[in-house]
Formats: sequence, structure tokens, C-alpha cells
Amino acid sequence: MIQKLAMQPLQNITQPTSKSASASELSDQFGKFLNDAINKLNEQQQKVDALNDQFAKGQISDVHQLMIESEKASLGLELTVQVRNKAVEAYQEMMRMQV
Repeated sequence: MIQKLAMQPLQNITQPTSKSASASELSDQFGKFLNDAINKLNEQQQKVDALNDQFAKGQISDVHQLMIESEKASLGLELTVQVRNKAVEAYQEMMRMQV
């Protein structure tokens, strides 16, 4: 089930809306994909913050739920940083190319 959820956003971006999609349309789609991913990461972090507050107040007795959500947010952040690093690396490589 986790693989199904993780692969779903990538399938949406890799399937072109039309056979003659222009570069600007593809960049817009990619930009929307990145914005959605950042928003989801932010929502995960806010959920973890809320669970931390509830745990500190003694409203949550299930530590496992807090740890699972915290690990999800941590992995999401790590993935985001790695994707950013790869994008910067690709940009730098293109800038080094001679025309």
C-alpha cells in the first residue's frame, strides 16, 4: 500500500496530457508537482507538531502513532532535500556545458 501511495504522484506527472505538450506546459506540470509535494510535506510537519503538543499535554498515550508520523515527516524532508540536491547538481552540470 505504501508503494502505491508513493508512486501515484509520479504517475500523474509522467503521463502527458496531450501528445504535443510544449516545454512550458511540462515545466508548469513539474512546478505544480513540486508545489504539491512541498505542501504535503508541510502538512505532515504540522501534523507532527500537533501530535507533539498533544503528547506533551498528556492527551495522547500512544507513542507509536507519534513516532510513526514523526518518521514519515523526517523521511519526506530527507527525500525533498535529496531531490533539491540532484536538481542543483543537474543545473550546475548544464551550466558547465560548452555550447
